[in-house]
Amino acid sequence: MTTSNFHPNYHPDEWAARQELANCYRVFFMLGWTEMIYNHITVRLPASVSGAEKQFLINPFGLHYSEVTPENLIKTNLAGDNLNHSPYPVNPAGIGVHAAIHQAIEGAHCVMHMHTTAGVAVACTASGLAQNNFYSAQLHDLVAYHDFEGITIHPEELPRLIANMGDKPLLILRNHGLLAVGETLPLAFARLWTLQRACEIQLAQSSLGAAIPVPEVVAIKTTRDSFQFNPNTGAGRDVFDALVRLLPSQ
Repeated sequence: MTTSNFHPNYHPDEWAARQELANCYRVFFMLGWTEMIYNHITVRLPASVSGAEKQFLINPFGLHYSEVTPENLIKTNLAGDNLNHSPYPVNPAGIGVHAAIHQAIEGAHCVMHMHTTAGVAVACTASGLAQNNFYSAQLHDLVAYHDFEGITIHPEELPRLIANMGDKPLLILRNHGLLAVGETLPLAFARLWTLQRACEIQLAQSSLGAAIPVPEVVAIKTTRDSFQFNPNTGAGRDVFDALVRLLPSQ
């Protein structure tokens, strides 16, 4: 997908956000992180676009991730209104959870949610994420948990979800899947990729017997030293841009 800093129908900041988010959907597709037409990645628009109102971009419900483009992303507000009059609807489950997080968590510029096999498998275990591999050791004190209450379309659940998330950038929705937030889209992606990789390793080694635990003091140091999240090493930007370069042009 070619990128441009100008589109006659959009504010430059909105157009840049649309291009980055559409690329992210295609990266998810390339990585196999898709669930037919379900799940969501959202980006909150800056005040230069939305003014005092909190608005964000979300995928059109009914399209596969591979079909998402900068133009067909839906701009919505916290109430779920279709602000650019898209012919596509918005998934109520996406609006509820993502709007609640964008509203309640100031640093949640980007919110990502997915149902990968490894992520759901770990989410279904009573003990959750194990601190026993290179990737989970980079996530010390970054992961929260929220108990399963069914499909997330009921507003009364959302305050509990926000409370359980607290100040953690990663959330394991028990029996359900994985969720990440970030001050930027690349940072949210780096966090989610690391959590997904940790779940893959945990799932792969579960049949091999007891794993060697990583001591907490080592995990603290590993998380502090992680290149994935460090602003001095791109905070995910270099990794995300490299994956975007692998996307086929459209």
